[in-house]
Amino acid sequence: AAVISAGTGLGVAGLYWDGEQHHPFASEGGHTDFSPSNEIEIALLEYLTKRFGHVSWERVLSGPGLVNIHQFLMEYKQAKLSREHEDAMHAGDPAVVITQTGLSEQCKICSETLDLFASLYGSEAGNWALKVMATGGVYLGGGIAPKILERLKGKVFMSAFLEKGRMQKILEEIPAKVILNDRAALLGAARFALLDQKQERLKTCSH
Repeated sequence: AAVISAGTGLGVAGLYWDGEQHHPFASEGGHTDFSPSNEIEIALLEYLTKRFGHVSWERVLSGPGLVNIHQFLMEYKQAKLSREHEDAMHAGDPAVVITQTGLSEQCKICSETLDLFASLYGSEAGNWALKVMATGGVYLGGGIAPKILERLKGKVFMSAFLEKGRMQKILEEIPAKVILNDRAALLGAARFALLDQKQERLKTCSH
């Protein structure tokens, strides 16, 4: 199974089955090269390259990434924010404002930002699914996915997830799900700690 989690950054990990149970493994996949697949994504890459040099997937799939996409679209489409939205961004978290105004369709560029974000999320989720050969499913974690769940349920995410040429049929058999439990990361850490304690007790008993 594959896990991809956009939040403050982009966490990417997986699970393998040993015949009895799943074991997690970590990666730094969020820092791999961002790979565009169409004209607007190429323009996004060029825009971000000028700003950052190396452009990783985390530069687009994260809270700051959402803001990067929004700033790119503002320049690319030569758009201007209303004073109300501009003030809201300065007063609070820009990513939250973009998400809220995009979902409510109060801001066209914010709505387009969410669509592009969802497409990129689907694309990289599909990439990771193939790299891990995640027949057990792809799970979207992090704080962003539950907040834009309706967007991810639309055609944009799944189209990008499946568009892998000859590999599409494999991806059609792989379910993609959003983790809705906002305590999942804490529960995982707690389980790891308990297993670690159990192993330490077993070591002590063996001595």
